[in-house]
Amino acid sequence: MEQQEMRKTQWKSARSMAYIGLCAALMAVCAWICIPATVPFTMQTFAVLLGCGLLGGKRGAAAVLVYLLLGAAGLPVFSGFRGGLGALLGTTGGYLIGFLATALVMWALERAARRNALLLALSMGLGLLVCYAFGTAWFLVVYARNSGAIGLSAALSMCVAPYLLPDAAKLLLAVFLTGRLRRALRL
Repeated sequence: MEQQEMRKTQWKSARSMAYIGLCAALMAVCAWICIPATVPFTMQTFAVLLGCGLLGGKRGAAAVLVYLLLGAAGLPVFSGFRGGLGALLGTTGGYLIGFLATALVMWALERAARRNALLLALSMGLGLLVCYAFGTAWFLVVYARNSGAIGLSAALSMCVAPYLLPDAAKLLLAVFLTGRLRRALRL
């Protein structure tokens, strides 16, 4: 009986690692999908929300961390096929690191949001707000150091406002697919 339990635990662990790796890969692929518009946007945010929604907070945060570490190591997993510490430490690197904050917020709210689509959407929305806040604060500091001071309203109009509607659409798609894929994958 004990060996059977040990095999089950090993299987669950291997399965969890596979899902974490797949979600990290999905984040990379979605970062490369660029939808042209006045302000082009990627599907990165969608992959983060979907991954955290599917895997839960702990494994979702692990997937985001793997994604960020792959990028920090120089693999071209970020938008525009960028990678390396320069991408993470640049003006928009705070939004990338903010993805981890999004995952942590979703983890904190996981019990309430696990089986309720509205609460899942709210946790994703709150996670996005934290990502926006972290990324914008980072942008203000790095931009000021490199190019001179910029006001908060200017930073928000450049870095957040153009992405509100696309991110809302990605959030709704992530909520919809999370429910469907959880059942199909038995997560």
